[in-house]
Amino acid sequence: MPIIRPISDLRNRATEISDICHHEDEPIFITKNGKSDMVVMSQTHFDRIQSLFELYQKLGEAELLDASGDEGISHKNLMSSLRKKLR
Repeated sequence: MPIIRPISDLRNRATEISDICHHEDEPIFITKNGKSDMVVMSQTHFDRIQSLFELYQKLGEAELLDASGDEGISHKNLMSSLRKKLR
């Protein structure tokens, strides 16, 4: 169930809002004049969402390359190349 708070809570209960963000690990939806206005979340939650977004972008690029017929690099060649770089 979404956590919804009025914008006045940001000013009057900022510490409580922060605690909820960290303990529930969920975003808090902030309303202004009864309407949705913004979302507040912990840095950890944001970083996780950002990482997923970047992963989905890379997967989308890989799917486009696959659909275009690009064969890419084999696992064996990739590992060999990485080993050379680490030496």
